Amino acid sequence: MNATTKNVSRGLAAAALASALTFPAQASDADAIARGQTLYAAHCADCHGAGGEGTKDGPAVVGKGALPMNPPSGARMRESEFRTALDVAQFVVKNMPGDDAGSLEAEEYWAILAFALHANGVASSAPVDAESAAKIVLHE
Repeated sequence: MNATTKNVSRGLAAAALASALTFPAQASDADAIARGQTLYAAHCADCHGAGGEGTKDGPAVVGKGALPMNPPSGARMRESEFRTALDVAQFVVKNMPGDDAGSLEAEEYWAILAFALHANGVASSAPVDAESAAKIVLHE
């Protein structure tokens, strides 16, 4: 079983995109990951922690227990299941950043998702977009 279809119980890192839109491919996976890291630091780290470990203002998005399939008890915004990376992307675009939801450009959300996947040890066999994110199974 390849990494994109592997059940990833330890979760991902922050962020991603609405599947209804088509976005330009990133220059390369390495470029997207590096850009995503910078964007994560600027737009996500205040609430989710510099390393994605979570804070009192936002849940962990990296490491064991991050992004569980079912919303945690007491979740303030999340009501949907996170079965795939695309599920995460759809939630993030609609709700993040928490103080200015939907404010990032589409390519910025994709880059943050590429970084988040990488931070959790999840490799994608293709650039991260709606099609590949739908194939990245987090929970079965």
